[in-house]
Amino acid sequence: MTMRRKLVAGNWKMNGSRAALAELDTIAAVAAAAPGVDVAVAVPFTLIDAASQRVPELAIGAEDVHEADSGAHTGCVSASMVKEVGASFTIVGHSERRADQHETSHDAWAKAAAARLQGLNVILCCGETEAERDADRAERVVQAQIEKSVPDNADGSWFTLAYEPRWAIGTGRTPTLDEIAAIHAIARAKLRMLIGDAAAGVRILYGGSVTGANAASILDTPNVDGALVGGASLTAEKFVPIIKAAAGL
Repeated sequence: MTMRRKLVAGNWKMNGSRAALAELDTIAAVAAAAPGVDVAVAVPFTLIDAASQRVPELAIGAEDVHEADSGAHTGCVSASMVKEVGASFTIVGHSERRADQHETSHDAWAKAAAARLQGLNVILCCGETEAERDADRAERVVQAQIEKSVPDNADGSWFTLAYEPRWAIGTGRTPTLDEIAAIHAIARAKLRMLIGDAAAGVRILYGGSVTGANAASILDTPNVDGALVGGASLTAEKFVPIIKAAAGL
């Protein structure tokens, strides 16, 4: 059985300021005291440089990148740009990008490939809407997104998958543990079909209203290798308990 280290990744979204980076001091200290767990935080583009300098021991990433390395793409930021200012990874295909910016699975694939060309690690998101869940289409939707988004050369040394049911993000609702386990098992099987034995080394995170109160049970679910955390990652007070749950502390 392949042993995969737990990963707890924060996503600040369009939140934060230079003053808010003080939260990273405690997060980094707790991460250092939990050597069996990987901890990462994706911050807004404007904070990547300051964050990476403030806590160089912590993996700091971008919340998105553009698929092109340069060009006439007003307002967009490339993988080479975020790497230059200190990012070591990026999130792509987040449900909010898919919903609000109408991004497709092909867009997520292109961004993942572009990020890898620049040496960035990638967290690729997938997940169904509430309507798709209610129509019993969750499994098919997730499988299709994985098939169309995962790069052919993906492996666990740089690639992570995150399952985030869109209806659970920021709502306080979460699927049952059995529902989470079912989707993660299907995601693992789909990865195996796409990339073969390398799938065993790919971490699959759960994202969607993860808190210190529910983290331990979610992280103990089969095929759940960590968490992608939104609002609770904005403060050490809320994020640290999730890290500790992953570490078994």
